[in-house]
Amino acid sequence: MIDEFTRRCLAIVVARRLRSDDVLHCLTDLFVEHGPPDHVRSDNGPEFVAKNVRGWLSRIGVKTLFIEPGSPWENGYCESFNSKLRDELLAAEAFSTIQEAQVLIEHWWRHYNAIRPHSSLGYRPPRPRRSCRQHPV
Repeated sequence: MIDEFTRRCLAIVVARRLRSDDVLHCLTDLFVEHGPPDHVRSDNGPEFVAKNVRGWLSRIGVKTLFIEPGSPWENGYCESFNSKLRDELLAAEAFSTIQEAQVLIEHWWRHYNAIRPHSSLGYRPPRPRRSCRQHPV
């Protein structure tokens, strides 16, 4: 989950397969911690367009913005993040277990938010190390 305003990665869920319940649990945790946003932008993956996710978001007043199929530029921040995650970590690693993937991805996630410079933020990290608190993935 990426915050489009701050460019900060709020959460990464590591699993063999993500279901709509996984999305609901992650969003619930984030909304409790940060408050609900005005809208959630996502692709049209089944875990995001599921009736229970759309219904829950509607009940709490969060709008959904789905990108058009085959139009990744409509979700540029997320696509950029995914590209960096793939180039800087996933393409260089072969994970033996889910636990190994969780540890390495969490380490990369913390680096991304607290240390790694972002050109869109004047080559500063979205959340410098001194204020980057622990957050499970």
